[in-house]
Amino acid sequence: MGGSHERSAAYGPVHGLLPADTTEDVRTRGADVSRQIAVLPVGSHEQHGPFLPLATDTLVACAIARAVADSYPVHLLPPVTISCSHEHAAWPGTVSISSVTLHAVVRDIADSLRRSGVDTLVVVNGHGGNYVLGNVVQEASARGERMALFPAPEDWEAAREHAGVVTSLLTDMHAGEIETSILLHTSPEVLRPGYETADHVSDDRRHLLTTGMSAYTDSGVIGRPSLGTAEKGRELLASLADSFGAYFSLLTSDG
Repeated sequence: MGGSHERSAAYGPVHGLLPADTTEDVRTRGADVSRQIAVLPVGSHEQHGPFLPLATDTLVACAIARAVADSYPVHLLPPVTISCSHEHAAWPGTVSISSVTLHAVVRDIADSLRRSGVDTLVVVNGHGGNYVLGNVVQEASARGERMALFPAPEDWEAAREHAGVVTSLLTDMHAGEIETSILLHTSPEVLRPGYETADHVSDDRRHLLTTGMSAYTDSGVIGRPSLGTAEKGRELLASLADSFGAYFSLLTSDG
């Protein structure tokens, strides 16, 4: 994720976090598919302990979206980098927008895409606190629009098992084995020393929405980052790209 990275020549280049497509790239790609699909990474800007950057969820969402775009003929969009991180407000550097604003941003993007001939949007969510994205997709689908939210918990569970991630999804809540592994694979330069000894488990978080994260962790970590490896990160992304095949088939079908 750091610096330039070339995608498959058929789908255009990427520079840093931003797709470097031209209008002609988009036009050419659209001519070769029965239905055009755009992929929108949605991250966040929130604390991830002392060793992962505030932009971790954006980096993860972009890594997933890029893996999808490497495997399927989709339009890769630039990320939404600030979202609903209110539970992390106790830590400096965290920035949030309201759920109403995030809902409006995604809906406006989908409307704009349809006006330019791209009638299907997949939202790749990198932050668990973006609950409103599920409502965005529900409402769009009820209006007869084509939209999906990816990855689902089942996709993450399949990826966890495929990659040999030891920590459960319940325990690996924030800045843990999964996020550390993905960044060790895609952006090792952004990790600071300390993740190797930062493990913290807090599985009973039933009051999280009321108290915020600070009631459950002093460091900001909930998970086992010490178990993260670049190989696990590579396999997590490979599994998620494979799981996207079912979404691609559903969204491009005429049923």
